[in-house]
Amino acid sequence: DEFISSPPRKTVRFGGTLSEILLKYEQGETTDFELLKHQLSDPDIKDAQIINWLHEFRASVTYLTKDFEQLVSILLKLPWLRRSREVVEEYLGFLGNLVSAQTVHLRPCLRMIVSQFVPPRITIREDDVDISDSDDDEENLTENFNTCHRALQTVARYVPSTPQFLMPILVENFPFINKSERTLECYVHNLLRVTVYLPTLRLQILELIVEKLLKLDVSTPQQDIEDAEEAANNSNSEEKSTEEGLFDMEEDEERKGNKVVSSCSERMAHPLAERLDILMTILFSYIKDVCHVDGKLDINKTKDLYRDLVSVFDKLILPTHASCHVQYFMFYICSFKLGLAEAFLDHLWKKLHDPNNPSVIRQTAGSYIGSFLARAKFIPVVTVKACLDLLVNWMHKYIDNQDTGANAYCDVALHGPFYSTCQAAFYTLIFRHKQLLDGNLRKGLSYLQSLNFERIVMCQLNPLKICIPSVVNLFAAITRKYQLVFCYTIIERNNRQFIPVVRSGTGGDLVQTCTNPLDSFFPFDPYMLKRSKKTIDPFYQFWEELSAEDLENLKKPIKRGTSEDEDDDFLKGETPQNDGVVEIAPNSYESNTRSPVSSIGSPPDCYVQYSH
Repeated sequence: DEFISSPPRKTVRFGGTLSEILLKYEQGETTDFELLKHQLSDPDIKDAQIINWLHEFRASVTYLTKDFEQLVSILLKLPWLRRSREVVEEYLGFLGNLVSAQTVHLRPCLRMIVSQFVPPRITIREDDVDISDSDDDEENLTENFNTCHRALQTVARYVPSTPQFLMPILVENFPFINKSERTLECYVHNLLRVTVYLPTLRLQILELIVEKLLKLDVSTPQQDIEDAEEAANNSNSEEKSTEEGLFDMEEDEERKGNKVVSSCSERMAHPLAERLDILMTILFSYIKDVCHVDGKLDINKTKDLYRDLVSVFDKLILPTHASCHVQYFMFYICSFKLGLAEAFLDHLWKKLHDPNNPSVIRQTAGSYIGSFLARAKFIPVVTVKACLDLLVNWMHKYIDNQDTGANAYCDVALHGPFYSTCQAAFYTLIFRHKQLLDGNLRKGLSYLQSLNFERIVMCQLNPLKICIPSVVNLFAAITRKYQLVFCYTIIERNNRQFIPVVRSGTGGDLVQTCTNPLDSFFPFDPYMLKRSKKTIDPFYQFWEELSAEDLENLKKPIKRGTSEDEDDDFLKGETPQNDGVVEIAPNSYESNTRSPVSSIGSPPDCYVQYSH
């Protein structure tokens, strides 16, 4: 009883006060200094010892010049995060004192904090077998991350230049994409939290995250994702787990710590697609949280974030070919308010018709306009018409300028942006023609006739020869049905050629022939990542496979003066039809040789035969 009620003994200390030890060291007496380092490095160091030492160090920070880098590095390795509240508070106080007195230690302090942005590894050996795992106690982890952000804010408060020193460290510490899903998830989540209290870093942090997401995205083509899903469905769970393990490289064991996955059915079979799915879910949540305050859209915050995201889009997304999912962050933020969607379309339009932009960027901007108008349910018909007017008027002017000149012939190297614009208009018409004609068929037909597609199709530049066959054939079927233009004689006359994509190189523009026309690129083709697609699906216009009856209906032209409520039965309205409907896409590289059923979500490469 006496022992229990007695106060704890003061911690045993050697070598006098800290200031004495440091002064002796400068005079060449290193014994006490080495003993100090040994005590601080002791893995069994007690909370009371840490608090006593930190208290002395806080009073002696003026001594801790560059000469004591090694000692500071030992202090930065102290296990302060997983200690009592008293230790944490004392340590945060020490960090503030240290960086304000000795900015030379700013970088090491920032490195130490950022290194805590991922779950720690615990090394466990059982019968000489390493069964290490990430220490993923959810409650402690959240608390530790909160403390790290407090530490970073403390440092930033004392040193205003913190952001410029922090950014390179955030870049250096970004985990490799083959690290465990949990590691990547925690790091990206913590990076996004930094943007909340260091807003000057937001654009750079978003660029960093999107750059890493793009690497994941282009490493997992849609065909690979489909194949992995199919293989997973066909194999038993044991085979599946073995196969997935092959991709995890040195961090395979971290998989066991993963807390994100809510059910096996939501996991992506392809391991890189699984990582991308988790990270896209975090990015979408972040966008939603920044733009909404108390559940209501904050228009100023939304506009500010939109500007940053457009900047990231221009710098990283537009020049990247073959990304399937990352670009959807623009689709998502535009769904919040029509003004944002219109601003994005206007932005793309400026890219497309500016002759100073590289041809490949102009072509890609055209692909984005067509895909966005076709797929975004939140874009009303009035906006679709306004965009079609812009595109079609520009094409007519282009034809005016070219038809009499020396370059008035079919050549993608000369007219790439024109063909991209044609394809955007054709693709938009395929998806939206029913809405354009809805309500008042006569008025709708009059509008479509006013676009004068016949002149575009018949011009010397011959866009039907260049555009993707799947788009050309559906456009031909629809325009024939409504007697807008008869494309089949031209289609039959054309020997289809593959469109090269113009890429800028050091020696000028290089023309590379691709494996299909207009690079077969529809940036908003169906989203395949299981968790994050739940965010996109409510705003997304799916394509429905045409039945035999639909194909037959397309062969029956609408007679002039027909009744206004007649239905072409081509697109089934606005509601996404994802329950068991097979959808078709011309996005993959073999779109014209593969069977339509093997692709998901866009118009098939169907050719409707007609008797003349």
